[in-house]
Amino acid sequence: MMRGLVLASALLALAGCKDSNTAADADSEGDDNGVRLLDKGQRPRAELRYGVPAGTTSSSTTTFRVATLATSGDAAALSVLPGLRLDVVSGPAERTDRGVKFPVDVVKSEALVPDDFDEDMAELLRNGAAIVDQIGGWAEIDDRGRMLAGEFNAQTKRSDVPVRLLRMIVNTRATLTRVLLPAEKVGLGARWETSQEIKAYGFNVKQVNTYTLVDQAGDELMLNVTVQQMALPQTIDFPEEGIEISVESMSAQANGQIILKLNALESDASATGTAEDRIIVKTAKGTESVHVEEEFDIQVANTSALPGQ
Repeated sequence: MMRGLVLASALLALAGCKDSNTAADADSEGDDNGVRLLDKGQRPRAELRYGVPAGTTSSSTTTFRVATLATSGDAAALSVLPGLRLDVVSGPAERTDRGVKFPVDVVKSEALVPDDFDEDMAELLRNGAAIVDQIGGWAEIDDRGRMLAGEFNAQTKRSDVPVRLLRMIVNTRATLTRVLLPAEKVGLGARWETSQEIKAYGFNVKQVNTYTLVDQAGDELMLNVTVQQMALPQTIDFPEEGIEISVESMSAQANGQIILKLNALESDASATGTAEDRIIVKTAKGTESVHVEEEFDIQVANTSALPGQ
């Protein structure tokens, strides 16, 4: 059961359980785009605003990796899951009277499976990752990074595209590569906070991001970011699998750095973190309390091409 639970974590990340089959659910977390300024920072201060020229394109590669240790009673299972790599193209940008509009497309998605990984499981992961090839859509944002409009493309709306992976992609972009900017003028040392409700494996989770402006050179900002996630006790059922999972506690924290490019559609970023979950798993064979610890890292590297380059 322990090994099955850890392997199920990998499948959930890529394929998801069957509580949702629509891409529209992936961006329905209720984020109100609110920003709370904690510290205005040093003087001089100025407004931070995006200014993406028409015709700008960006190509980025995002890599996710996670290691999981699950324990229950005298049993323990360690799983270093394969990485997932996404190649994404954003743009060309089109200026609107409200901000900038641009397409976003995943041009390649692959599971980074080690040579010695279980072959049956590796094939499942490769197939799950391949489903995400060619998903995408378009977005319109204003000069503070607030989402004004957007829609997934027909490929993304297919019922077999894993909604949890879409949520992961959307949340990573919103947290690390298209940071919400404060309305007020700020200087070096400024700190601001954004919050949102997200879903993780079917559970409702509160996420708070705290950004600190470390340096600025022209249109490039260096930001430190701290991410906190917390879930209240809750239960979800998977009737077809005969499983009920209850959360006693669920928390995660991450720290990272962002090179935010105000004149580009994407930014470079990296973050590492840990998560700790205490859950109760009920099946027809009995009930088991499980303690899950995770270590993860996310890397985003991109190149941008301005008009004429």
